[in-house]
Amino acid sequence: MDIKEYFARTSYHGSYDKLDLATLTDILQHHIRAVPFENLSIHCGESIELDLEAAYNKIVRKKRGGWCMENNQLLSWVLKTLGYDVTLLGAKVYVPEYDMYAPEIDHLLLKVVLDDKPYIVDGAFGMAYQMWQPMELISGMDQPQTPGVFRFLEKSGVWYLEKVKRKQCSPDQSVSASHNLEEEGCRPVYLFTLQPRDIEEFRASNTRLQTKQASLFVAKSICSLQTTSGIRALVGWKFTEMKYNYKDNMDLVEIRILADEEIEKTLKEKFNITLDKKFVPINRSRLHPS
Repeated sequence: MDIKEYFARTSYHGSYDKLDLATLTDILQHHIRAVPFENLSIHCGESIELDLEAAYNKIVRKKRGGWCMENNQLLSWVLKTLGYDVTLLGAKVYVPEYDMYAPEIDHLLLKVVLDDKPYIVDGAFGMAYQMWQPMELISGMDQPQTPGVFRFLEKSGVWYLEKVKRKQCSPDQSVSASHNLEEEGCRPVYLFTLQPRDIEEFRASNTRLQTKQASLFVAKSICSLQTTSGIRALVGWKFTEMKYNYKDNMDLVEIRILADEEIEKTLKEKFNITLDKKFVPINRSRLHPS
């Protein structure tokens, strides 16, 4: 595993000898614009390994993406290699269908301390809730970013991440109406504590999320990538492109339903992904978590 090979993968050409917020932000942004958040392995008959070298080979050498336990584990290795003070944390993701947080830890994120200030760095949440900059760990402070306003709230040692969303506009109302453009307003993302975690603590979650029928990742094939102005996402056959804040407090959302024969080409052209095995898209409702 070579740090220069990783930076070639993310097209990062800046310096990395300074351990400062500007460099950390630049590294994060190059990662999320080059490495998709995706679970396509599950729908190609491949297993997702909780192993750093496996994540490195998949993401850096095979130019794939991954989910949080691959992406953020790799990102933690990058930052630690450069000398950053990095701690793994575990989160429980908010499930809007049931208005509840996951009962067990199901998300890996990073805490990075710079100049005695803690920041949350998350390069693997994907979709429209992906932060574009490290967030200072302060309760109740709005932290505006291009995707929207993020903030943390802390209650009795539990930290909650939420995002304030903008209005959304779609030029094709017939498509958007049937595909539930989200309402504007505040939306919970996940909760976490500052208890340091070891990667082994995520092994059960890594298995559960790719095998249980109630898992979002079993129910839906997902691939999303941040761009310089918004996001691209392929969920099942639904391809979405979003441009953030294209006019005052309004995100532009364009949705297209792809035919089977368009899937492979779209993955290559829009996400730079070429799969080794046959991919079977899926997009169904989750079963209620038991």
